[in-house]
Amino acid sequence: MTAQLILGLSILVILHEFGHYLFAKIFKTRVEQFYLFFNPKISIIRAKKINGKWQVRFFSKNTPSKFRRKMDANGNTIKDEKGNDKFEPIPMEELKDNDWRKYPESTEWGLGWLPFGGYCSIAGMIDENKKANQLESEPQPWELRSKPAWQRLFVMIGGVVMNLVLGLALFVFVTYRYKQYLPNDQVLKNGIYVYDAGRQLGFETGDKILAVNGKKIIRFDDAIKTGVFFGSNIIIDRNGKQMNVVIPDTAYRMLKEDIFKPDYPVIVDSVLSNTPAQRAHICKKDKIVSLNEEPVKSFESFLKKMEQYTFQNCIIGVVREQDTLFLPTQFDSIPKIGIIVHNPYKKESYTFEQAVKYGISDAMDLLSANIKGFRNLIKGKEKATESLQGPIGIASLYGGVWDWAKFWFITAVISLILAFMNILPIPALDGGHLVFILIEMITRRKPSDKIIEYAQIAGMVILVMLMFFVIGNDIFKLFK
Repeated sequence: MTAQLILGLSILVILHEFGHYLFAKIFKTRVEQFYLFFNPKISIIRAKKINGKWQVRFFSKNTPSKFRRKMDANGNTIKDEKGNDKFEPIPMEELKDNDWRKYPESTEWGLGWLPFGGYCSIAGMIDENKKANQLESEPQPWELRSKPAWQRLFVMIGGVVMNLVLGLALFVFVTYRYKQYLPNDQVLKNGIYVYDAGRQLGFETGDKILAVNGKKIIRFDDAIKTGVFFGSNIIIDRNGKQMNVVIPDTAYRMLKEDIFKPDYPVIVDSVLSNTPAQRAHICKKDKIVSLNEEPVKSFESFLKKMEQYTFQNCIIGVVREQDTLFLPTQFDSIPKIGIIVHNPYKKESYTFEQAVKYGISDAMDLLSANIKGFRNLIKGKEKATESLQGPIGIASLYGGVWDWAKFWFITAVISLILAFMNILPIPALDGGHLVFILIEMITRRKPSDKIIEYAQIAGMVILVMLMFFVIGNDIFKLFK
């Protein structure tokens, strides 16, 4: 479980930060550091290419800052008008040849020891690693702050773009490699079996689903996608008459329960030994049509009826060839009869073209549903304690058994959610940087570095508080 979480998040962090790195390099901006995991004080691995050769250090202290406090002729620290220390870059000639700070044009790559994300430190950018008073020198051509606003915008959205592309690509991969689909045309023969939650929405057993929001259903799964239950209009065939079932935008709360599933008659495929079915002389190809004179029209309804007859004598009606037989039996302690029922539905594999089409469609449906869910959370329609997941909650989604299909699917989902969360206009997130860049592009005035720094601090406080909340909430759920 933990290994899957760390691997999944590592992939997402590396790709996200690489998005920033890629656009920074496209616009000829220096990237000072690229780290997987955070590295307070020391790093597990540090590597840098210097004069064409890689230098690698293990379990070493981090490179000191390339800035130092500005001093006057008497050796006193120079302060600004607010009393804060002023900083200046350390002259390169004062650094030793083995000091990595002497080679700022090359990126330092590393692995930290605190597995809570990672970072890409870009020259001339105010972030959690760099303050405004460290950027008082004249902007240099290789710094982000010297680039046009539109280039800085692309650097900021690079991580979100990579998470979005990764999520879509993984959805396509999982769909093509691991999934099959049930053509809705097969389900139209017998219709659906509807559970209590489905009946509350207006469905009835036997309904045949034709379209969602005016679009014909090709896959049966399209009728039960998450987005459908955030508000939609479903066209059904009920006893030969077309009708509309309007799904309210609050129906997603019912998704923890069964809504409906494909229905089919109870035709025996095989009989298990030493079971009520064998003792009742039920045979292969028998069609079960009644239980204690109550009609049995489908497999799901048969399962439901059996729950009423634990340890009771029953009469099962079956059609065998042209005859209808009534066979006495007694159920055991659990409501099972001991048969394997023939499932008439045959799932089909996706072609690559279908995988691309439906993989992207399913990904966008899930992303849209999460955005709508977040909107409801902001509006107070949902409780944060029930909606937000931290690392413990995410780890539990992966499960204790390593399943590659499940691993890639959950990683794809998290990648899409990270793309959405990072674009939110919260300082310290990519969306917060975007807000300042857009303000600059609209007003033609760049916000001051101090304002950006203070916003970063406020954003970090918000994020730390949120992290404490979600982790605490995860722990609380473990003991509920």
